[in-house]
Amino acid sequence: MTEHWNKSYSRILGREMEYGVFGDAGKLCFAFPPQNGRFYDFPNFGMVDVVRPWIDAGRLRIVCPDGIDGESWSSPDDNCRARIEMQEKWFHYIVDELLSEVSGQQAGNAGEGNDPCGKAMACGCSMGGVHAGVFFFRRPDLFDTMLSMSGLFNADFFFNGYIDDLVYANSPVHFLRNMPEDHPWMDLYRRSRIITCVGQGAWEDDLLAGTRELDAVLTEKNIPHWSDYWGHDVNHDWDWWQKQFPYFMEHILGPADG
Repeated sequence: MTEHWNKSYSRILGREMEYGVFGDAGKLCFAFPPQNGRFYDFPNFGMVDVVRPWIDAGRLRIVCPDGIDGESWSSPDDNCRARIEMQEKWFHYIVDELLSEVSGQQAGNAGEGNDPCGKAMACGCSMGGVHAGVFFFRRPDLFDTMLSMSGLFNADFFFNGYIDDLVYANSPVHFLRNMPEDHPWMDLYRRSRIITCVGQGAWEDDLLAGTRELDAVLTEKNIPHWSDYWGHDVNHDWDWWQKQFPYFMEHILGPADG
């Protein structure tokens, strides 16, 4: 498995941003860090290693971007507008800068099993699962697969009743409820793979409620999805996400040696 640690300047954020890339070919997967996490958390906590068979087989390429939650979702600043504006800048850094950058790198390594023109996958656990939902539901033209482990999809959890156009745009359960049937995104959702997973053990209560909320909205909208509720022994921690990630990857990509 090849791994690359990169740093590049983001015009949108006005700073250098770091990210890691694991593998050279296969399905492009953005793995977002947990709350206040960094680009190295996913590999450091064993999440890359558990899907290494797919990476080694040239069927999966993971990109681990850096996060800025401390300036947006998690910021103690009372200025909610400034917080959500920072989130919006980070969102556009990912879709307008980093996605193009890593797609260009993958195109340069094109070979058998490598489709640089294919859509990407968004995944993550905890806050990373929140991000996965935001990116997928906002841009199904760029992402055709979502795997959210212990995530939630209602921005009110972080903004405590404050709502404006940008909070709304980053709150999937809000905009999905109001999305008309003839919106072009609806067809894209129905042709995508949408997976949520949550445990019912320690520290999962809020995430369990958030997963059920999205489950209900998608069901009401007749959008196919898989909401998987694991047992009461399954808590909000890396050891369970390490089990969930390869379990779902086999459903998404098939057996690593297939």
